[in-house]
Amino acid sequence: MARGGVRSSGAERSVGAEGASVAGLKRTSGHWRWASFAAQFWAAAFLMLAIAACASPVRLPPVPSDATVRAKPLGLANARFFPLMQRAEFIAEWELSLQRQRTVLGLAPDARLPAARFLSISGGGDNGAFGSGLLIGWAEAGDRPEFQVVTGISTGALIAPFAFLGTEYDKQLREVYTTVSADDVFSQRWMIGALFDDAMADTTPLWGLISRYIDEPLLAAIAREYQKGRLLLIGTSNLDAQRANIWNIGAIAASGHPDALDLVRKILRASSAIPGAFQPVLIDVELDGKKYQELHVDGGAIAQMFLYPPSIDIEKIAERDRTAYLIRNAREDPEWSEVEPRTMSIAGRAISTLIHASGANDLLRIYFVTQRDHVDYNLAFIGSDFSAPRTGEFDKAYMNALFDYAYQQARHGYPWMKVPPMLSDIQP
Repeated sequence: MARGGVRSSGAERSVGAEGASVAGLKRTSGHWRWASFAAQFWAAAFLMLAIAACASPVRLPPVPSDATVRAKPLGLANARFFPLMQRAEFIAEWELSLQRQRTVLGLAPDARLPAARFLSISGGGDNGAFGSGLLIGWAEAGDRPEFQVVTGISTGALIAPFAFLGTEYDKQLREVYTTVSADDVFSQRWMIGALFDDAMADTTPLWGLISRYIDEPLLAAIAREYQKGRLLLIGTSNLDAQRANIWNIGAIAASGHPDALDLVRKILRASSAIPGAFQPVLIDVELDGKKYQELHVDGGAIAQMFLYPPSIDIEKIAERDRTAYLIRNAREDPEWSEVEPRTMSIAGRAISTLIHASGANDLLRIYFVTQRDHVDYNLAFIGSDFSAPRTGEFDKAYMNALFDYAYQQARHGYPWMKVPPMLSDIQP
């Protein structure tokens, strides 16, 4: 037959008996080629629609925009705070924590409190191995303090509960950042399905990892420390409201609510949910007797790290000496890379640059707030002298090298920086 034709008996034989009958119907109209294309097109379209219908996540209605603050997770008024909208409520919670501290220490209501240490841990994905190694090396050096306030975002949120509870949990902290690989965190989705779903990767493995380490005994331990006046605060980004959330993990743990553990696990998963890459997390809330759901992602969408809201003058809350330790799970020097002039390469590089700049600005913001409030500022980050290769995300060899790098530095006395690199003569 002629190239591209359909008139030979060979063509009919090649498609079998059923195909031949179809070909016979189309030969009379002369539209076989178009019919074949159309059939393939509509089959593909049907398949795409079927995938979309099956994969598109379903959610309850979001909280109405004029009621964002009033929505209550687990019905708890102090489970979380919108720092820009709930300044008074956050201050009240902070003051109550100080009252509990005084009670535990047997101090009078107007007595001066002892020195307080704060710890803030940034995001950074597998670079969380740096913060993990630093904390464990610091403990082995013998002078790692108990922190009155611990905050975390993204990978920092996963480190924070262990850092909050102290050296008793260093074994678990080491395991999380030296024994896991990419398969323990996410599984890649089929590209077409991912486009109609909520992320490019499925973080069910991460949920399993979080559930293995964040259990009832650990939650009970957090509740006990909360009753002593200590605070564990985790940041997420509420996409519906386009606002930062500060989750009061100790209050949730101490609530005794049967769903408290599940909520804490969801918060940690949400704080690590890189938008577009990892699944967002739907969190149930209540409002006027009705059920709603909020969509939460990585706290790093708004800030890479936080200490306390800048709108709060903590010197006015209580007079005491304060020291802040900031662990930045990232480098501060730019990482050079040849970027291909392609859409995805350019977009990916631009986003990573934006995240890097955002983290540097967070260090400045926190520094100026601590100077205003007379809080001693101490910063740690991955130095330019660390050069281990990385073959991919959550590369176990890379994470172990980074863990050991930070561990060795901290074990011999970590050289904390007193100002952000952007204000220092010392090159990062």
